[in-house]
Amino acid sequence: MPLDKRGYKNITTPEELEKRIEEQIKDSNLYYLIVDEVQNVKGFGKVILQYEEEGYSIFLTGSNSYLLSDEISTKLTGRYLTFETYPLDFYEYLEMKKFFNKKISDNLYEEFNLYLIEGGFPKAIEFDDLSSKQLYTREIIKEIFNKDVKTRNRITNKNLFDIVQTYIINHYTSTFSLKNFYDYLTKIGIHTKPTTIRHYLEVLKKSKIIYECNPFDMKSKRSIARHQKYYLADLALYFSNNVDNRFNYGPSLENLVYLYLVSNGYQVSVGKIGNLECDFIVRNLNGDYAYIQVTYSMTDNKKVQEREYKPFKNIRDGYPRYIISLDILKDKKDGIIHINAIDLFLKKETI
Repeated sequence: MPLDKRGYKNITTPEELEKRIEEQIKDSNLYYLIVDEVQNVKGFGKVILQYEEEGYSIFLTGSNSYLLSDEISTKLTGRYLTFETYPLDFYEYLEMKKFFNKKISDNLYEEFNLYLIEGGFPKAIEFDDLSSKQLYTREIIKEIFNKDVKTRNRITNKNLFDIVQTYIINHYTSTFSLKNFYDYLTKIGIHTKPTTIRHYLEVLKKSKIIYECNPFDMKSKRSIARHQKYYLADLALYFSNNVDNRFNYGPSLENLVYLYLVSNGYQVSVGKIGNLECDFIVRNLNGDYAYIQVTYSMTDNKKVQEREYKPFKNIRDGYPRYIISLDILKDKKDGIIHINAIDLFLKKETI
């Protein structure tokens, strides 16, 4: 039952929802109740709870985290499991192209470049030219912001929200300081409060536009709730809205590695080792740690090699250390494991 489609959009109350469900039940056989965009019905919880108590298997889907509202947490506590889905990763992107009978280059690096620009929105793969793909993606992103973000939140200053949103998207993977950003806005004549900026960042996070990654200080063994990094849910959020499609491989690859890690169940932090930074400290479901550096290439570049290896020298425990890059030839040094990023994304390598 897609509540955002024609024939169902008029279902806005619990009573209307229950009536439409009852119309679909013709006998006493086993039924699965599947409701998409259920958050469009205010007060849906009491209806869903009723069918859950009657033994129905219920699947609730929605475009973003507004599905995980107070309504679910209060009325359905202990009665539901949450599954978060992400846009297509590179492996799924290739599989989807096969499904749509699209041409796939024998050169996986060419395909990877296309994936970076096109992003992981599945329907975009149906279009053949990049301009159509990006037009579709821009419309999807516009709908997300207008329907799922601004409409369902108390955005009192939409111009400021657009500035915050644009800044975060254009500076993905960069260290972000709320104080520095507030000072920057003040300097250019935009007057607001730090609490307003923080609220807008929370809106973007809850809408699954961005993910926040906090630093972890290895010396003090504690998280640092400032100078965060933000990662995009999909790189198309950047490339479809910027006329310059030239790659900055470092941030793009780092963003994809972050998405790979969180989608595979890792807890992820940015590592602080004194004055040095390790791109990621990760912990798997078994509680085991690993340290990860991400770079485009280290081939024949001693400065880059020194920069990537340096943070690892101050790590004294025995947890594994990885460098992830697009190099075909892997560099080996001091027991550090070098992984090709494409092999990682295609499940040929693991962390």
